[in-house]
Order: sequence, then C-alpha cells, then structure tokens
Amino acid sequence: MTVMPAPDALLRDLFAAALAAADPALAVPRFLPPPPRGRTIVVGAGKAAASMAAAVEAHWPGPLEGLVVTRYGHAVPCRRIRVVEASHPMPDAAGTAAAEEILGLVRGLGPDDLVLCLVSGGGSALLGLPAPGITLDDKRALTTDLLRSGATIGEINTIRKHLSAIKGGRLAQAAAPARLVALAISDVPNDDPAVIASGLTVPDPTTYADARGVLAKYGITPPPAIAARLAAALDETPKPGDPIFANTRFVMVATPQMALDAAAERARAVGLTPIVLGDAIEGEARDVALVHAAIARQVQRRGQPLPAPAVLLSGGETTVTVRGRGRGGRNAEFLLALAVALDGAPGIHALAGDTDGIDGTEDNAGALLHPDSIQRGRAAGIEARERLADNDGYGFFAGLGDLVRTGPTLTNVNDFRAILVLPVS
Repeated sequence: MTVMPAPDALLRDLFAAALAAADPALAVPRFLPPPPRGRTIVVGAGKAAASMAAAVEAHWPGPLEGLVVTRYGHAVPCRRIRVVEASHPMPDAAGTAAAEEILGLVRGLGPDDLVLCLVSGGGSALLGLPAPGITLDDKRALTTDLLRSGATIGEINTIRKHLSAIKGGRLAQAAAPARLVALAISDVPNDDPAVIASGLTVPDPTTYADARGVLAKYGITPPPAIAARLAAALDETPKPGDPIFANTRFVMVATPQMALDAAAERARAVGLTPIVLGDAIEGEARDVALVHAAIARQVQRRGQPLPAPAVLLSGGETTVTVRGRGRGGRNAEFLLALAVALDGAPGIHALAGDTDGIDGTEDNAGALLHPDSIQRGRAAGIEARERLADNDGYGFFAGLGDLVRTGPTLTNVNDFRAILVLPVS
C-alpha cells in the first residue's frame, strides 16, 4: 500500500518533479542539429541561457564559439561560450552591451555557417538594446509602468519588440543567410515563439499600432522619445513570409505542459488523482485564485470532476495590478488570495512558485498554504486581508515561515501551482 507523504513534503516533491522535467541538461541535447560545414556560433538569452549553453558544450562534437546572457546569479561555468550576467526584469547596461555583441557575432555569416540560438524566459529584458533614438533610461521608465499595470506578457512584449534593435525577428535578420536553429524553453502561455524572449528569431505578427493600443489600454504615457517612435512607425519588424526566415527553424525543448505532466505522474505514484486545469492560465492572480478555490471545494464536497484525494495542477502566468506598497510576486499574491477565498477550509493545502526560482523580484520561488495559515497569521498579528490589499503576499508568508526558496533553478517554464485536496468527513 502506498503511503502518502505529509502535505508539505508532497507539494515540494511535485514542484521538484516539474523542475526536473525542464532541466536543460536533459532537454537540450536530444534536439541539437547536426554540425555545419562552416562555423558554429552560439548565442542566447534568458534565465536558462547559461545552463542551456553548458548542455550544448557537453554534447557538441565540433568547434563552437559564442555568447549568452542570463540573469545575475543564474550563470554556470562554460569553456567556449562566454556567459554574461545582466539585470531582470529591468534592463541594464550589461544587457545592452551583450545584445550589441551578439548582433556583431552573427553578422557577416554565410549559408554554410550555423547560428544556434538558445532562448528562454527573461530573454527580452536581458537583451535591453534600445532602437535608435531611445535611451536605456526611457526603456526602464516604461518597463516600470508596464510591470505595475497588470499587462500580460504578450502585451508587454508587443511593445518591447517595437522599441528594440534585436527583438521581433531582428536577430534572424542580422544572421541571414546563415542557417539558424533556435532551441527554446517556453515560459509563456500557449508556447508562442513570437512571445518567448520577444521572438528574437521568428516573424513578428504585431505592429506599431498594436503597441500603441497596449499603452492606451492601460493608460500609460511613455517617455517622449518612445511616443515619437511608436507614432512614426518607420521600420516595422520582419513579418511572416519575409525571406530572411527561409533558413531558420524553431524547436521547443521544454514547456509548461511537460512540467505539469511530470508532476501529474508523480502524484499518481503516491495515490493522488491529478486534475490538470491548464498550462496557459492568465488573468489577475487574485481572480485566478478565486476560480481555483471554487474548483477545490467542488472536488472536496461533491467529488466533481473527480473525488478527493486529488491535486489540482496548473501553469501559466498571472498578473498583478499593484495598488499597495507590499512585497511579493504573482505566486505569493495568488496564494494569499486563495487563503482568503478558502478561509481555513480543512484538508486543502497548496504550493505556488515560479519555476525560475524567483517570484517577481524577491528571494523566494513561492510559498506554501495550509488550512491554518490565516489563523496562524492572525495569532502573529498578520491579517491576511490587509496584506492582500497591500499586495504583500511575501510579508504574509514570510511571517509564517512558509516561503519556498530554491535559489536560481537555471530553467524557466513559468508558474507552477498545486492544490492538494484531501477528503474530510
């Protein structure tokens, strides 16, 4: 008879299974292309870029060179591929310089050469190379407003692509006519290649008008230079059908669904019924929490769609419209809203975390929620509803000692949520 672990251990084990499914050391090697007759140039950006580069080095049969940029603290040693660290989610000068160097590496190549581009979540902010006429300070100011607005990652990247010298297919434009193969770890809903790292190597279906529409939707007034560029719309990003993409290929090596499938398999092994709600869930974190809470109660009370013991699994990327002054990323916000919605319902435990190990800009991947979390918080003088109103999920769970800290995981397949529903009499 299988013995089910304690809720804490079980939820952490499911998270670990999800992370293992997205490990670049396992995901990258099986998708490597054959070596070219000419040179091999490896470039890339994202929170998993350095670990992906190390996997390439370990399995590449011939000479190669290149540069990848990753977030501060996410580097791993490489011998032939230079690793640069830069800021995320706010772009900085290190990312700007790295993007310029990457463009220099891929320009002037021929059809016998190969550009191997390693793409993962975070790459857009890490390659903060502004388009002509825009300063890095302009982009940083706009990024601050976008991150606080509640805009989706797709909407944010629509703007980024039209303010960049390298995104929205412009890296592929610089590399042509070389053969280009992009290996990607997806961190976006629906695994859209045009959204992952702002579509460095693929056609961009969005326009300057779309970018202006996003700013109008959220009532954001950009710096004058950005407003002028978006209004002029002089040099659109490369679109579908452009011949520069004739010699390019895009390969997905790890996705949020793969991570959820691995967690579901682990759940079955200990006698739990997994219910995968979706790998591309978006919306305000607190609204998504309300829906998850309702489903968890339905499982426990009515045995629908399946009876307890069960675990609800979901992925995607929620958003937070910041109105308070507290600390915390979208996963802490989700869990705190879930706690308020469940209001101490017995037998329901949860974990939510970002698979890159960083929830927003904090030092935790996420947190754990238990039926007594609100009661324990109140005993410590921490009111859940007050902290939620102040967007202070981090402060609430830190006060309970229930933050989940993994450190940089060196991968990124977006958020992971697991809600354990146990039967109660």
